[in-house]
Amino acid sequence: MNVVEPVPHSPLENVLGVMTGTFVASLGLLFLTGVDAVTGGTAGLALLVVYASGLSFGVLFITVNLPFFVLAVVMKGWAFTLRSLLCVALVSGFSELHHRMVSLGDLSEPYAVVAGNVLVGIGLLIVFRHGASLGGFNVVALLAQERLGWRAGYVQMGLDVVVVLSAAAVTSLSMVLLSAVGAALLNLVLALNHRPGRYVGA
Repeated sequence: MNVVEPVPHSPLENVLGVMTGTFVASLGLLFLTGVDAVTGGTAGLALLVVYASGLSFGVLFITVNLPFFVLAVVMKGWAFTLRSLLCVALVSGFSELHHRMVSLGDLSEPYAVVAGNVLVGIGLLIVFRHGASLGGFNVVALLAQERLGWRAGYVQMGLDVVVVLSAAAVTSLSMVLLSAVGAALLNLVLALNHRPGRYVGA
C-alpha cells in the first residue's frame, strides 16, 4: 500500500487561504445578522451579545475568544495560536467592512440562515486546512479530534447546541429553531469534509 506524504502549503498559500477563509466566514455572518439569527461557537456568543446590547460584533468576537487563546497556547503552541488570533482579527475586520459596503435588503430568513451557515462552514474548513482556527470552540473541537479521534464537526455541534438554545433569550422561538437547523448544517459541512487522514495538505 502506497503512503501519500503530505505536501505542505507554501507561506503564500497559507496567507491566501487564511484570507479567503476568513472573508467567506465573515460574509456568512453578515447573512445571519441580517435576520437576527445566531450560530454556534464564539461567533454565536458574540452575536447574542450584539442583539442584546447593540455593541460592535468585531470587538465582541475578539473579546469572547480571549480565554480560548490561553488554552490554545498551552495545548497547540504559539504558532497555531497566533494564526488563530490573526483569523479572529480578520473576521472581525471583514465583518465591519461588509456592514459598511453591503446592503442585503429584504432577506428571506430560511435562505439567510442556510446560506450564512454554509458560508461560515466553508470558511472554517479553509482556515482549518491552513493550520489555524477561528478560536473558541474550534480550538476545543480540533483538540478533541487530534487527541481523542473524535470528529471536529460533531464535537463542535454538541457545544453549539448550548449556544443556539441560549438565543431564546434574545430572539423568537421560530428563529431559535431555524438557527438550530443552520448550526447543524454548518457542523455537517465540517464533519463530512474535515476528518483525520482524508486531507493530506499541511
